[in-house]
Amino acid sequence: MEKQSNVTGNLQYYADKEKGKGKGGINRIYKSRLFEMIFSSKRKLLELYNAVNGTSYENPEELEVNTLENAIYMSMRNDLSFIIDSRLALYEHQSTYNPNLPLRFLMYTANLYSNMTKDRNLYGSRPVKLPAPGFVIFYNGLSEQPDRQIIKLSDVYEVQDREISLELKAVMLNINRGHNERLMSKCKTLKDYSIYVDKVREYTKSMPLEDAVEKAITECIEDDILAEFLRNNRTEAKNVSIFEYDEEKHMRQIKEESREEGRKEGEAYTLERVNHLIRLLASQSRTEDIVRAASDREWQEKLFKEFGL
Repeated sequence: MEKQSNVTGNLQYYADKEKGKGKGGINRIYKSRLFEMIFSSKRKLLELYNAVNGTSYENPEELEVNTLENAIYMSMRNDLSFIIDSRLALYEHQSTYNPNLPLRFLMYTANLYSNMTKDRNLYGSRPVKLPAPGFVIFYNGLSEQPDRQIIKLSDVYEVQDREISLELKAVMLNINRGHNERLMSKCKTLKDYSIYVDKVREYTKSMPLEDAVEKAITECIEDDILAEFLRNNRTEAKNVSIFEYDEEKHMRQIKEESREEGRKEGEAYTLERVNHLIRLLASQSRTEDIVRAASDREWQEKLFKEFGL
């Protein structure tokens, strides 16, 4: 049976961080904590690695965890990072699509490589060997995404050169319930996590969040879904689940507000363009153009171009 103290200690670390948060809303330090808590066990993490890579490693002690805490900036850290068989694996869990993750992976990797080589001669004639990196994003947001897609660092370059000097490719896997069934069949823990999250989301449609989480936890334990983990860490899992769902809801609301603000700004800009066009046409006594532009969008656009609007 896995030790409860490790998970509790990790949660306390983040609870201490929470005490120092400002008044500006949700503290992002809690991001993805349930996923991290579940896979903080080397045994579970090795199970996940084998499922993703089609490997069959059996000894969890071959896996060296080197997850960065507060890398680069105080608010930036990676979820799971480890080395096995001279390969560096960096895993991130996301409930929203984030095109900037390859850039963050690059920063994490640079810090890891820097720590690995700090006592080695980088100016000598002999090559300094490094573990080969691999980058995986586990996505379970609400927006529709394919089972698998590649997100590249070059996608955010301002200039798209034919030959790219620096590239980083991350695989994003959709782990929502009903997606990537083959992967889920190879990693029961990941499948269980997917089912648990789906239950919480479903139950919140008809009951308060705290009751929904409690119901999901009880059912999962009864149905042998994350049962050992939830039995050993029920209180922590419940608290983190409530926080994460609130955070997810908060982020959706921010996006919806931003879209609404953008829509209103767009409408205001369009109205101002039309009013300006009418004034210009009126000053030239072009009444027929004003009438036609009111019902003919193509004619309106033509007039916009004519007046440089």
